[in-house]
Amino acid sequence: MGKTFAEKVLASKSGQPEVVPGQIVNVAPDVVMSHDNSAFILETFREIGVTRLKDPSRVVMALDHCVPAATERYALNHKMVREFVAEQGIENFYDVEEGVCHQVLPEKGHVLPGSLILGSDSHTTTYGAFGAFAAGIGRSETAAIWATGKMWLRVPETIHIGVTGAFRRGVSAKDVILRVIGDLGADGALYKSVEFSGETIRAMSIAGRMVLCNMAAEMGAKNAYVAPDEKTDNWLRGRVKRSYQPVFPDEDADHELAARYDVAGLEPQVACPHAVDNVVPVSEVEGTRINQALIGTCTNGRMEDLRAAAMILKGRKVARGVRLLVFPASREVYLDALADGTLAVLATSGGIIMNPGCGPCLGAHEGILAPGEVCLSTANRNFKGRMGSPEAKIYLANPETVAASAVAGEICAP
Repeated sequence: MGKTFAEKVLASKSGQPEVVPGQIVNVAPDVVMSHDNSAFILETFREIGVTRLKDPSRVVMALDHCVPAATERYALNHKMVREFVAEQGIENFYDVEEGVCHQVLPEKGHVLPGSLILGSDSHTTTYGAFGAFAAGIGRSETAAIWATGKMWLRVPETIHIGVTGAFRRGVSAKDVILRVIGDLGADGALYKSVEFSGETIRAMSIAGRMVLCNMAAEMGAKNAYVAPDEKTDNWLRGRVKRSYQPVFPDEDADHELAARYDVAGLEPQVACPHAVDNVVPVSEVEGTRINQALIGTCTNGRMEDLRAAAMILKGRKVARGVRLLVFPASREVYLDALADGTLAVLATSGGIIMNPGCGPCLGAHEGILAPGEVCLSTANRNFKGRMGSPEAKIYLANPETVAASAVAGEICAP
């Protein structure tokens, strides 16, 4: 019997000839990532009783969740992180100007195929789009890695999702993963490794693959994976400074579940309040009035997302009474969208161009919802109170659906 991607990576990183699902292994991650929550992690780190990081070269920090700081509390947290970075000699630190960690780390060359990346954020799974084993961990676990350089992981069972067919106009990777989550449920991949493959995945851009792996966290996945290929190599060229060895699953590997999807007939999907697996075709919620539209976040804030929205919005205006917020995922994306005129189109239509960062996705600032308001968002979560008032409602969709709905003033198909 062959081996899955997760089994191969965790065997290699734990120094064992082979491992099996359910086995506990001790591993030393190639990268351990944290963001604004580094302020809380460093307190735990100091409580452990050590004074120096085990290996500062493997530590990457990015401030992105509430940037610039919206309150004195956040400002103090950021100050603590900056002081810790200077004290420990952490070179891989990205301050408030760079953008969302899950976009910045690949851009800066920290994500390599075959690498093991652990991060104190559930959407660390995003890096699986580059063929890395990337998993979210807790703050105390991150502090332990800072102190010892290692931690244990349970080898996950694997779910295989094969995708075939060509997208209809206005349908994208976001609709695929929303449909999968709707079918499998919010706990359908709990602590599983999710492998995506098939002709549709091979045809996808790196940005599209990042959407799939990012939102795999919303069905409980420990990690997600897309096999690296020529597109991966081209995207990473000029960014990574080290050689890498891709890891591929065996064709005869054992999967706990295998699911097949043909996207030829798929229409745009919408996740309705207040659960990401409450997914329906856009036609079932057309006409729902919205107050705010959000394009961006670590799910859909990349160039192809902004361009897709701009194609819808060019020559049109955002409906009266609707606030369209645009958050490029990183400074690099912001500058590229500025240079090619994409931001000009979005701003001319009535969009508000925000700084790169998480924005209102976590309910901290820059677009908080009032009681009774409705937001259609390209983000990855729509939990009650996620963007402010628990009496507000959040729907999730792809960038084109959000852009078209911002023009119409109500949810509609692109």
